[in-house]
Formats: sequence, structure tokens, C-alpha cells
Amino acid sequence: MAKIEGIRIRNFRALKDVTIGKLWSIQQAVSLTPMTAVIGKNGVGKSTLFDAFGFLADCLRSGVEEACDLRGRGGFDRIRSQGQDDPIEIEVYYKEDGNARPITYELSIGLDKSGRPYVQKERLRQRRKGQKHGRPFSFLVMNEGKGVVWKGDEEGRQIDEDKEQFDLFGFIDSIRKGDDKEESKETEVVELDDKRKLGIATLGSLKQHPRISAFRKFIEGWYLSYFTPDAARSLPLAGAQKHLNIHGDNLSNVVQFMEREHPKRFKSILERIAEKIPGVDKIDTDKTADGRLLLRFNDRGFTDPFYAQQMSDGTLKVFAYLLLLEDPTPPPFLCIEEPENGLYHKLLESLAMEFRNHATGRKGGSQVFITTHQPYFVDALSPDEVWVLEKKEDGFATIKRASEDETVKNMVAEGLPLGSLWYSDYLDAR
Repeated sequence: MAKIEGIRIRNFRALKDVTIGKLWSIQQAVSLTPMTAVIGKNGVGKSTLFDAFGFLADCLRSGVEEACDLRGRGGFDRIRSQGQDDPIEIEVYYKEDGNARPITYELSIGLDKSGRPYVQKERLRQRRKGQKHGRPFSFLVMNEGKGVVWKGDEEGRQIDEDKEQFDLFGFIDSIRKGDDKEESKETEVVELDDKRKLGIATLGSLKQHPRISAFRKFIEGWYLSYFTPDAARSLPLAGAQKHLNIHGDNLSNVVQFMEREHPKRFKSILERIAEKIPGVDKIDTDKTADGRLLLRFNDRGFTDPFYAQQMSDGTLKVFAYLLLLEDPTPPPFLCIEEPENGLYHKLLESLAMEFRNHATGRKGGSQVFITTHQPYFVDALSPDEVWVLEKKEDGFATIKRASEDETVKNMVAEGLPLGSLWYSDYLDAR
């Protein structure tokens, strides 16, 4: 399962320049853990960090201009950090699996002469086999919708843009003219008809570019939860569906699928729900006369069932999260904002353990990224898994790993819960 080693975000709302985990340029840093939680006070940028992942996924699916407007973002000028003229930049450092060579993806989004957002720059880089040090080789280089891509899974060109401006368009001309015959065999000149679309969206669908295809599939596979209990109470048309959607309004359809195709998995979900929500004996579906699907909860103390419309927000959320974690083909990256909302506080530590067990306990489990402001949830985590987001005097966010504080590490090693230390102001200032 692919895994994000680190990410850098620049000029995205309160995230003027924030890095979490390892990048190719900061190899001394520690990679993100399979389970990562970001904590902090209200207004420091936790929701913005969550949305940065969603923004990148939306850019891939819909193009950068539409992504700037989706989910209430309000357009490019609203999401670019205040007072900044530089482009929005996102850098993702990831591995396809544990033994793969990491790949770096760099994206820059700015405004064109007409004031519309477009893709200024895209880069994909990877070190060659046996290369332990030095700058990775670029195998996708694009500026303003035009560029060069290297075929296969090995070739590329070492380009140091920090030292000098790379003449991409001159390089394109030399390839077209056949001046560098060796290079021309390995490269392909590309030009998109819309510079507001990502190059990886188009090239990632072609067999001759397996590295780009793998990265595109990785981003497309992300699951960012915008689950709302009211959506889960809707009455969808009957019909089994494999995966829970981002809002959860197909919860009944997924139950129908799990009942039919994976009864053992579904039984294990029910057993775990019974441990967390006393009284729930059975969960199944019922079809109405007009073909709509009802989610039905049977309580041991009552003869008649309760339906999703009658169940509490917390019950529906716990059920949805456990169902999501039992997905037979889970997403590579699972991102959830404040899962604690509406939940009884004593459920939170066990829910955190469920997320971690999913991320670390089986091959092919999702990498889990969570934002939270609940100490009970953090009690179940280690200092390596927790990042503390704070706001500086200039209004922009800064982030640090809890394990960077030796006092915190030592206190946790002595048996003090991390969430309690946070509550006592050891992780962020009062």
C-alpha cells in the first residue's frame, strides 16, 4: 500500500509554509507514521490542513480553477495566503510500497494574465536505483501546460532549478529537432489543451508512464471524510455498493453489500459495535415499497427495530467509521476531520485504537490522517504520531511533532497519557 512520507504546503490560507514528515530535500526528518493526528486550538489551521489534501484531490479530478471554488473555498484569492503574491505550492513525498524508491510530486498554481488560476509548474522526481544521495531525476517536467515526460520507470534528467533557471522550452525544441537523439528516444513532448488541468490527470491514464499512472491512482484513491449523520439518515434507492462515499449517504447500500458479500467481516463489525454501544444486537436493511433502503438497528431490549432516522449521531458515526475500516479494498489514504464530534468521551480512546490497528495491523491497511481537539482521543497515541499546529504572531501556522519535545517524550515514557499532557498545556501554550 502506498504511503505519504511527508508533505509541504505553501501559501494555502494560514499555511504559508508548513512541512510535516520527510521530503527528499530534508532526509534527516522522520517520515509520517501510518497513523497521524494533528492537534491545536480552534482557528490555528487544522481544517485548512485537512482541506489541503482535499484541494489536491479536487485539482486532479476537476482542474485547478474548479477546485479553487469547490467545497466553499471561494476562489483562488480566498485560499492564497493573505498578502502573498507567490503561487500556491504543494509537494508530496510518497512511496508505492516499503521497498520502492520514493517519488516527489511538486505542483505550483498561480494566476494567468486574465486573473484565472492555472498550473504554473508540475514536477515528478525519483532517484535512480542505487542512488543514495543527491538530487532525484525528474521524469515529468511541465510549465504552463507544456513539457517533457520520460517513459518507463527508470529514466529522467537531473535538473537543479535552485541553482539556475531550466530552459524547458529550449529543451523541448532540441527534442523536436532531434538534436539529442539519445534523449529523444526516452522522452515525449507533451502539450495539454487546457493549462488548468494537471498533467498527471492525462498522462496517468497511459500505459507507457507507469510511475505517473501509479501516482494518479494513489491520489484518486484518497478518502476524505465529509461524513454527516443527517446524510446517513437519507433513504437511498436499494442496490449494494462496495464503498462508503465521502458524505455517508450510501451507508445502507454498503451494509447491503457487506451482508451479502462479506458476512464474516460484517459480523465482526457488529461485535465491535456491541462492545461500544450496549444493546445493539443486529443491524440490517429493509426495502420500502418504492424501492428505497432503510437501515435497521435491532436493540435487545425491544421487539421492534429502530431505523437510522431514530439513531443518535454518535451511533451512526461509530458504525460508519467501523464499516469504513472493514472495507475489503481500503483506500490508501484515509483523512478524517474531528471524528470525536457527537461521540461519548469514553469511546474516543477505543476509536483511536481502531484507527491505529487498521493503519498498522494488516497488510494493505490505509494510512490514517486525523485532526482532533479531543485529549481523550490523543491519550491513545504516541508522541511520534501527534503533530501540534500553532499560530504565530503574523497569523500564519507553524507545526511541530510532539516527540520533538524531550520533556513530553520522557513523561509519556513514564506512563503519563499524551492527551492529559496536552490538557495540562505541555504540548501547546495556554
